Amino acid sequence: MTLQERWFLVVNRFAQATPALHRPMSLYAHYGVGLFAAVLVLSWWWARQQELPRVMAAALWAPVGALLAIGVNQPLVHLVSEARPYSVLPQALVLVARSSDASFPSDHAVMAGAVAMGVWITNHRLGYVSAIAALLMGLARVYVGAHFPLDVVVGLLLGAAVSAAGFAVLQRLLVASVATLTHTPLHFFLTRSPHRVAP
Repeated sequence: MTLQERWFLVVNRFAQATPALHRPMSLYAHYGVGLFAAVLVLSWWWARQQELPRVMAAALWAPVGALLAIGVNQPLVHLVSEARPYSVLPQALVLVARSSDASFPSDHAVMAGAVAMGVWITNHRLGYVSAIAALLMGLARVYVGAHFPLDVVVGLLLGAAVSAAGFAVLQRLLVASVATLTHTPLHFFLTRSPHRVAP
């Protein structure tokens, strides 16, 4: 048995011993994506109040960075083609529907890591909350038996890295675009007062 499988079984045994957590962890592992969508909307709304092109550029980049990270992840998933834990360890407790796709890295973790990083670039306080939610998503995906621990660790790091790198590369273009668009009919989505936007 590999170290990866042993780590998984430690979490899986904890899951077996905590039936009261089965439903909330299963719901979060499956529907927690909605929480990250809500955080992205909240991040955008906060940025809209700031009237700073860089802040709004970061808020708008966050969902794009998440989609980019998932896109980057897909070829890696197919390349590694790692079996799901329940295929390797049939005795494991599984609390979600079994998937036929590969396990490494976790798409959910990649999304969570990318959103957390994108939101942190926009608003550090909200970013910390998002980071905690991302870590919990990673734990939940292992708890319900859908992924090995390394699947989510790499997924979180990959998502965060893609989001951060993408914004670093495109920041000037994004900021310039936001500054320009605040003087168009789209200004409502970017700032409360388009003519008072800081340079």
